[in-house]
Amino acid sequence: MNVKGMAIVLAVIVCATTCRGFPMFKGGRCLCIGPGVKAVKVADIEKVSVIYPSNNCDKTEVIITLKAHKGQRCLNPRSKQANIIRKNAEKKEFFKTSKRS
Repeated sequence: MNVKGMAIVLAVIVCATTCRGFPMFKGGRCLCIGPGVKAVKVADIEKVSVIYPSNNCDKTEVIITLKAHKGQRCLNPRSKQANIIRKNAEKKEFFKTSKRS
């Protein structure tokens, strides 16, 4: 292989390794698309998941699983209900960790 061929192969390898380190989309892979709903009936809530910002998604997400197989809803993290749910989740997590100590 000549020098030009080696230089091209080396350039392709260097480009492929550096490009892989850059995120393709700024938002990442968030589970919730859009702002989400403001509130959900408390009686319909089966499970609550609070997902904090990470490498995959730069926003806080509150995902509500509804009873009776009605699916999941994304709750607007800035809504009043989401703030209450997040605070309750943090309290429960605090008590889980403090009991183990």
